[in-house]
Amino acid sequence: MLSIGKLGAQAGVKVPTVRYYEQIGLLPKAERSAGNQRLYSRKALERLAFIRHARDLGFTLEAIRDLLSLSDRPDQSCAAADAIARAQLAEVESRLARLMALKAELERMVVQCAGGRIADCRVIEVLGDHSLCATDHRHPEGEHIA
Repeated sequence: MLSIGKLGAQAGVKVPTVRYYEQIGLLPKAERSAGNQRLYSRKALERLAFIRHARDLGFTLEAIRDLLSLSDRPDQSCAAADAIARAQLAEVESRLARLMALKAELERMVVQCAGGRIADCRVIEVLGDHSLCATDHRHPEGEHIA
């Protein structure tokens, strides 16, 4: 059995994150020691590593919940898991396209800057007037590119 600190360390997750995953039901409630400390099994470590890996790949907590549910039924078809992974791939491809547009726009701004005075700075000018951009690289509502 592993303490919450050892579990987190082995999975590469901070203790508050372990508690959060337990609170929202991604991890089962831990057993408790006589001193009321959380104790986790090897299976809990494997589940936490699965969650961590899925988060590293950008899956949402909702998608991870669905994938965990599917993994708990190994005899089932993997079509649903494939669909979730395909949706994530499409999201990554969309994000990459937006990032490439951002990169191109930033390169264009930097190249056009003459390095003179701020009053003549193309970077400042373009940032102040989105219509001067070559592409529409605005983020969809509520999304931030990390």
